[in-house]
Amino acid sequence: MHEFDAAMQLRPESPGRWSGAFHDGWTIGNAINGGVAMALGLTALGRHLAEDPAETNRHVDPVVLSAYFMTASLGGPCTVETETLRCGRRLSTGQISVWQPGTDGTPVERMRALASLGNHDTIDTARQASPPDLPPPDRCVPSDAAPPDFLSQSPFLDRLDLRLDPDTAGWAMGKPSMRGLMRGWLRLKDGREPDTTMLMWALDAFPPVAFDLGIYGWAPTLEFTGHIRRRPAPGWLRVVLSSDTTTGDLMEEDATIWDSAGNLVAQSRQLCSVRSQSRPARS
Repeated sequence: MHEFDAAMQLRPESPGRWSGAFHDGWTIGNAINGGVAMALGLTALGRHLAEDPAETNRHVDPVVLSAYFMTASLGGPCTVETETLRCGRRLSTGQISVWQPGTDGTPVERMRALASLGNHDTIDTARQASPPDLPPPDRCVPSDAAPPDFLSQSPFLDRLDLRLDPDTAGWAMGKPSMRGLMRGWLRLKDGREPDTTMLMWALDAFPPVAFDLGIYGWAPTLEFTGHIRRRPAPGWLRVVLSSDTTTGDLMEEDATIWDSAGNLVAQSRQLCSVRSQSRPARS
């Protein structure tokens, strides 16, 4: 079993309630990557809808998800609660809540989301942004070239094969471009091919674009909205991250993903918390 699929394992406890676990191998610093939490929630909702007798159209592909992160998810057991809100012809919508035991054993809600699932069997794309022109992966900067102290705090990076366009990797050498831009290639290291649920994770898999603005503290997600446009072709994903706006301690981050066939397959915008005092003086 691929590592991503192992991380998505769930056991039904009662109608609309599932037990799972966050594995330490998907942590960044002390927290589980938010994309893993979203993908696990979508997996639970997909199973919930598949068992709902009102769901006659068998919607299997995430189309849109809007998530709020109340507290950081930690390695260890978790519970996912799901609820059907509406079953329609084109989309079915549900609610997801992810919980973990707090330090005193009281349940703590980590994430709450609304999501709609549909079917991406056939997609006619009338208009889309063109994929970025990137150097081939073997001419890009691999994530394992990051400083050892950074890698030691990010076991998450061991799960993926991430290659940054050298033109947007200056921040890794302490020379951020201040454009608020990252581009590169992404795939899972164990060869697991992308699907629509994995795309929602991939939208949150890159290092924070804040690094290219000289803000080196981690940027936890407060709110995330992702759109999945179509099922991805096998192979590398091309990813672009950008940010145009930072106000106070808040920053927006936009992500766009194209598949190996050049199709735009996913987009997102998230609101992140950043610490302005971590911004180094510019030379």
